[in-house]
Amino acid sequence: MPELAQLFLHDILALITILNPVAAASIMVSLIDPADQDYVKRTARTASLTLLAASLVTLAGGGLIFQLFGINVLSIKVIGGVVLLMLALSMINGRVASTRHSSAENQEAQEKDDISIIPLAIPILFGPGMIATLIVLNNHSVGTVQKLLLYAAVVVSTVGVFLTLRYAVNINRFLGETGTRILTRLMGLVVGAIAAQFLVEGVKGLWEAAA
Repeated sequence: MPELAQLFLHDILALITILNPVAAASIMVSLIDPADQDYVKRTARTASLTLLAASLVTLAGGGLIFQLFGINVLSIKVIGGVVLLMLALSMINGRVASTRHSSAENQEAQEKDDISIIPLAIPILFGPGMIATLIVLNNHSVGTVQKLLLYAAVVVSTVGVFLTLRYAVNINRFLGETGTRILTRLMGLVVGAIAAQFLVEGVKGLWEAAA
């Protein structure tokens, strides 16, 4: 039982740090009118539901899609590790990685009435790093109980994202620019550790398979 609880907490921590909802909240506040609390709430709810749906679809069928192209999970670990490493380095430097949100997407978002699905949910929250992480975590989950715990971790993480986005204005006001950057840098260290783990496991597995 303690092992399952540890696995559950590990999955939640991995997902939350990669999602980085505090940074997403900061971006959201910069793209909408923070004084309109009803719009903030609707945006948070829609973005969170989109994130949840995309995550569940990825868990259910993401691995199968890669198998159709003949791509095994070891290769996904390697490329996922590279993507997460790029994201981690950007987070450590206090920036939003281009793998998460580009300047062109930011410009397009400024002209949209509703940013909840694009670009907030996809790709700011649900990007390549999140996809790779979900597929790898799903592959690591052995048995029905571990699979259910992973699905539960996705739900818990999504609730955390919703609450962060819902109270984004208050969180931004409390943390300020400096606090947000410090928290992002700390999360970047965790994402970097996950990236290193993915890379080592992927390269080692491919090396052993080729030997």
